[in-house]
Amino acid sequence: MNDPFSLADRRVVVTGGTRGIGRAISWRFAAAGARVLANFVRDQAAAESLERESAAAGHPIRTCRADLTGEKGMGHLVETVITSHAPVSALVHCAATGVHRPFDQLTLRHFDWTYALNVRAFFELVRRLLPHFASDSSVVAISSEGATRAVSQYSLVGSSKGALEALVRHLAVELAPRGVRCNTLSAGTVLTDAWRVLPDSERRLTEAAARSPLGRLTTAEEVAAAAQFLCSPAASGVVGHTLVVDGGQRIVG
Repeated sequence: MNDPFSLADRRVVVTGGTRGIGRAISWRFAAAGARVLANFVRDQAAAESLERESAAAGHPIRTCRADLTGEKGMGHLVETVITSHAPVSALVHCAATGVHRPFDQLTLRHFDWTYALNVRAFFELVRRLLPHFASDSSVVAISSEGATRAVSQYSLVGSSKGALEALVRHLAVELAPRGVRCNTLSAGTVLTDAWRVLPDSERRLTEAAARSPLGRLTTAEEVAAAAQFLCSPAASGVVGHTLVVDGGQRIVG
């Protein structure tokens, strides 16, 4: 009997795929048999480490350096995918950025920078790769609790994630007839490098762990497992859904 969670021989693109949640997704997908292309923009050392360690583990991951907020970077990733990684079975958009400041300290430059990667890049990548998706393929956008809840000094990132979730719902309806399932995966509080730049991060992390019924933070591996489900045949009937993986944190308040 075939394993409905298997990703064997599927070609997967993971943006922001060399660090944090993205790295965990790239690693898990490759271990499940997928051929993974992980995009990154700045941390060359993290990309080289991922390539080296995944090769040693017997499931090599390719990386592609490209800034998706600009035409040159977007074009480079799309060309790489089309020439050597198509047809695409899954696209997971983990790449994200943002500015964490009170609203009265934010500028239009901060707004444009945040939305350029968190929303616009996702829109453009799906648009350009659409002719190159395999039948029964999957698109997953990584979101966060800021999409539906007000979080301190998170107005730009949170609102961009809300826009991302709305975009996914519309794409889900339009692309399902073409064999492309679109869903959102909303992660709970995961200890990654991104948390270290947040104001008062230690207090926030402690409060998040205490608020969870599990009494701990969500792990990147738990988010990656949910992403594997959404991109596998097991989720063939899941369309336009937002899957929350936060250990029950949001139902507590």
